[in-house]
Amino acid sequence: MKKAIIMGAAGRDFHNFNIFFRNNKDYKVVAFTAAQIPDIHGRRYPAELAGKRYSRGIPILAEEELTSLISRFKVDEVHFAYSDVPHNYVMNKASQVMAAGANFLLLGPKDTMIPSRRPVVSVCAVRTGAGKSQTSRKIALLLKSKGRRVAVIRHPMPYGDLIKQKVQRFADYSDLDKYECTIEEREEYEPHIDNGIIVYSGVDYGAILRRAEKEADVILWDGGNNDFPFYKSDLEIVVADPLRAGHELLYHPGETNFRRAGVIVINKMDSAREEDVRLVLKNIRKANPGATVIRANSRITVEDGSLIAGKRVLVIEDGPTLTHGGMKIGAGIVAAQKYGAAEVIDPRPHAVGSIKTTFKKYAHLDKVLPAMGYGERQVKELERTINRIDCDLVISATPIDLKRVIKSGKRLLRVRYELEEIGSPNLKEVLKGF
Repeated sequence: MKKAIIMGAAGRDFHNFNIFFRNNKDYKVVAFTAAQIPDIHGRRYPAELAGKRYSRGIPILAEEELTSLISRFKVDEVHFAYSDVPHNYVMNKASQVMAAGANFLLLGPKDTMIPSRRPVVSVCAVRTGAGKSQTSRKIALLLKSKGRRVAVIRHPMPYGDLIKQKVQRFADYSDLDKYECTIEEREEYEPHIDNGIIVYSGVDYGAILRRAEKEADVILWDGGNNDFPFYKSDLEIVVADPLRAGHELLYHPGETNFRRAGVIVINKMDSAREEDVRLVLKNIRKANPGATVIRANSRITVEDGSLIAGKRVLVIEDGPTLTHGGMKIGAGIVAAQKYGAAEVIDPRPHAVGSIKTTFKKYAHLDKVLPAMGYGERQVKELERTINRIDCDLVISATPIDLKRVIKSGKRLLRVRYELEEIGSPNLKEVLKGF
């Protein structure tokens, strides 16, 4: 029996364990290690989810301990299982593992994708923040308009009680409160709920699929970060981002998505340089010449946008897009510039607690506040940071109504962004063929 460690971030790692390791008598998983997400390490993957072979559960430890863990547990294999990292980062981790004496492995689609009894459309991306969510929303509405019962299954974000989060179903806002959803979870679920679409998420994606199949004609996989799907897909749609042209061949596992895609959506054409669009097209011809290419804009609208003109504004952007997505700006800055803000306030001097730590870790950020909210404490620290900043307006480009989770006397304007295809082919035509 081989001893294994799974390197993860509370998502792909748990899925790989459930599908490949849980009942595999050839392996004993001695630990998970945690990265990217705050406050995940120090917990356990519970026995109720790990199965009868793991009666005490499995410890989740800090990735910084990896080398010593390999020695302490006499580990044979380390399996890398998280996303949106440069290829050289993955190989640096591989070198660390092999120098410590263990094998380094990556599980792929063959051993981790679950087949469905229903047709499956998947939406993934080459990088976090490319525009998966707006693409998924449009596809869900197109399928709904044709009378199809759609169940969106979202990539996992299980940051709370894992047992309670085994299978989650979101039909209205009360379900968000029921499962004590973080800001990051609400960002993905609320827009679908607003559109009358049922969303599933959780930890055990076999059990989730069986539940969703009972009430859906079509399963829509709504991916996270730049991970590849957990389900075997009949149509794989992947979103590319010309604002980070070239990244489609430089990041793991986004390049896997890029090469597998049946359809590639080049988003943000309205804000990208022509030479960057040409580079993405060149890489499509090189890596996946058979893919159908859809060109699209990320159309930005702001309620009462005229109020921004001449104002000193605080801009709040989607957290994951700015942090491990690596973007310096998002739709909020675009809106501030479009509507003539006099000044964008630097939030860094006013940050408190984990928000201050986030700015130290992601030093590329300056004029934007990431909407970090991985737990109740961090939400409160975000709230305190916002309320400490002297500004005329707050521009919020997170997909949720931030006023539902924070208390502030400041005027807040929401930025919304939706996918707008340019000409043909488009998603409606692709789905018609599907």
